Amino acid sequence: MKTPNTYENEAWMNNRLLVGIDEAGRGPLAGPMVVAGVVFPIGYDSGEINDSKQLTEKKREALYDIIIKDALFYDIVIVEPEEIDRLNILEADRKAMSEIALKAPVDLVLTDAMDLYIDKNVVSLIKGDTISCSIAAASILAKVTRDRIMYEYDKIYPQYGFAKHKGYGTKAHLQALEEFGVTPIHRKSYRPVCEAMQEKLF
Repeated sequence: MKTPNTYENEAWMNNRLLVGIDEAGRGPLAGPMVVAGVVFPIGYDSGEINDSKQLTEKKREALYDIIIKDALFYDIVIVEPEEIDRLNILEADRKAMSEIALKAPVDLVLTDAMDLYIDKNVVSLIKGDTISCSIAAASILAKVTRDRIMYEYDKIYPQYGFAKHKGYGTKAHLQALEEFGVTPIHRKSYRPVCEAMQEKLF
């Protein structure tokens, strides 16, 4: 199964390019959020691009290389935990998406359920990564990039199991937080991390 080109085809029929933007890692307690944007050539169809959550890791890795090669434009923004704590996750996501949207050489922007207050035509699509191939491609770039980062953090903090849960609040991660405390890559504004920090004070 692949994500349809419904929104792309409508724009392409009018000879317009567009950028699809999505993120990976809004929910985890640790590690960055990664936001990506992709512009494909008019009429593009890989036949395989789909919402990153519907693909195996091996497939995502393969499509990552294809997307990078085929895109007219792509951008990847890494939003560090400090930025997330400073702005909150929603505004940090909006800021990164806006940065990509303004940089993209197009005037039409598709996002996955995010309103952007910029001087471009922005269409916010609910579950956009399932109905736009450009957003789906962005979700793949974001997911693969973030997973690679978390594999590297797993080498630095092996006791936390980041390679398995990628920083999400699993039972194993929460137990590691309780046992080993908070690392520099934890999001200190997230409740379980706040609670772990407070416990260390008493």
